[in-house]
Amino acid sequence: MKNRKLKKSGRRDFLKISAIGFAGALAVPGIHSIASDDLFPGSLDGLAGQGGGFTPDPTGAANHGTVPVAGQSARYGFATPSSQSGPRSGSRRPVNRDRAGIALIGLGNYSTNILAPALQETTFAYLAGVVTGTMDNEKTWAEKYDIPAGNIYNYDNFDEIAGNKEIDIVYVVLPNFMHKEFTIRAARAGKHVICEKPMALNARECIDMIEACRENNVGLSIGYRLHYEPHTQEVMRLGQEKVFGKVLHINCGAAFRFNNFDNWRWHRELGGGAMMDMGVYPLQAARYVTGEEPVRVSAQTFVTRPGRFEGVDEATTFQLEFPGGTIASLDTGFHASFDHLYASAENGFFELRPFSQYSGITGRSSKGEISFPGVNQQAVQMDEDARNMMAGRPVRVPGEEGLRDMMVVDAVFESIRTGRPVNLAGLAG
Repeated sequence: MKNRKLKKSGRRDFLKISAIGFAGALAVPGIHSIASDDLFPGSLDGLAGQGGGFTPDPTGAANHGTVPVAGQSARYGFATPSSQSGPRSGSRRPVNRDRAGIALIGLGNYSTNILAPALQETTFAYLAGVVTGTMDNEKTWAEKYDIPAGNIYNYDNFDEIAGNKEIDIVYVVLPNFMHKEFTIRAARAGKHVICEKPMALNARECIDMIEACRENNVGLSIGYRLHYEPHTQEVMRLGQEKVFGKVLHINCGAAFRFNNFDNWRWHRELGGGAMMDMGVYPLQAARYVTGEEPVRVSAQTFVTRPGRFEGVDEATTFQLEFPGGTIASLDTGFHASFDHLYASAENGFFELRPFSQYSGITGRSSKGEISFPGVNQQAVQMDEDARNMMAGRPVRVPGEEGLRDMMVVDAVFESIRTGRPVNLAGLAG
């Protein structure tokens, strides 16, 4: 009962912030480091059952800067997936029509201006329904996209979607703190799930989401649209196949100047902060360029506008060390706008600038321009996910991909809190 009250309180806070906002204090000039205990008041230890971090390691390893990861689950008191998330062979819901029905849950900017229009360009999926916490949205979306009244739900009656045969996939496009709840509810309703990034508030929540989808035999994909984008796929190939030799150093950053202080992203308890919102882009880039999992993380965070937010990171920089010897210097923030990926290799270089935009990605390498026809990233993503989910096949970006990212994000926050590097032994396990 207590957890249910907390969830409802969080939703009320989210809706209140979205509707009327709150007043921030006046900005103070200058840049200074955030006090780590103000930003991250607790360590990863001792948070079992609180949705925070990991259970302390009985062997004492956790006290030496090592974050528990997949392959070490028995020592830490939680279960990690043993195989890729998603439906096993012989999915219990066969394809019975030409197109898969997708319901968007959360009708903010990304759903309204990006995903819904993209679903007008898909060939295997279509916009079949919506789930909203705002009644005013119901009429608008019903009229614009010809959505039947029976395919429109709210957060309270969402579980009734289980009986709707026109909806096959639920796309969770909610604030980060709501990802876990509605992914699990969708899975229990027998619906495949696409969940926006970051997957959840921490790695423990990711594991719960993966297990729920596996137990209910539904697919789970994370909304990393760049995996479906041809320029990104090319830098994956250049790095992983060592076209210019071993990648020695990666410099990557994604940030934007964020001035909407009435937004939920400025609240830590709702999953706010630059690292959660934008930091996963350079983190992803370092991982998909190398094709490896980092073994060590160091991180620092800064404030450029004191008093304008409630304990979230405004500007964060972090460094990753990879087993093959690659070093990645990564940056993110709400303090400035930048978007770049540069990889220096033994015998050349390659880069994308911008690298994380919805369109207009361009690049070059030691051999010349990297150029491919543009695609609607979200349309390609949803079409491929729908096709694979409905056929019972693995998806391109399964839940485990989001889990591995969140393990690193947890380590970033731990490094900021302690001021020390954090080891990531066994991340690929």
